[in-house]
Amino acid sequence: MNRFPTGKLFRADDGVDLVLTRTFRAPAEDVWASVTEPERTARWFGPWEGEAGPGRTIRVQLVFEEKAPWAEMRIEACEPPRRLEITAKDAAGSWHLELLLSKAGGGTELRFVQHLASAEGIGEIGPGWEYYLDLLAASHDGSAKLEFDDYYPAMKPSYEQLTVTEPEA
Repeated sequence: MNRFPTGKLFRADDGVDLVLTRTFRAPAEDVWASVTEPERTARWFGPWEGEAGPGRTIRVQLVFEEKAPWAEMRIEACEPPRRLEITAKDAAGSWHLELLLSKAGGGTELRFVQHLASAEGIGEIGPGWEYYLDLLAASHDGSAKLEFDDYYPAMKPSYEQLTVTEPEA
């Protein structure tokens, strides 16, 4: 199956933001549940354990990664059903992420933002998030199983050619 890269890079005060969006034919509360409830995150990212809340750290199992490792995720902000901000730490490093939900027509737009110090490594980072966000969409609409090989290395050149632009208004 051919997948197409959707990510964009925007200049930020402290680096660059990688931004990807997906639109769901579902209310924000349902999409919110898919990104916050452990039994639903397990379908597209991995289950989590711990006591969730701003300033707290949970553990998430990355079931779609080799050896299904666990990662710590500190919840920086949680504003249901509109905004979730986390800082994740795993063997690959630290990741500062935001999920922003808004109304879009009769459904919900999810705007995924990864705050990066620079665009270095974007050829590996972007395709991975495309894969995970498409897994999220598939968990919602029941579409066919996805293969990471459809994303990486196929999307790597497109991501490496992205240029940083000014933030959207």
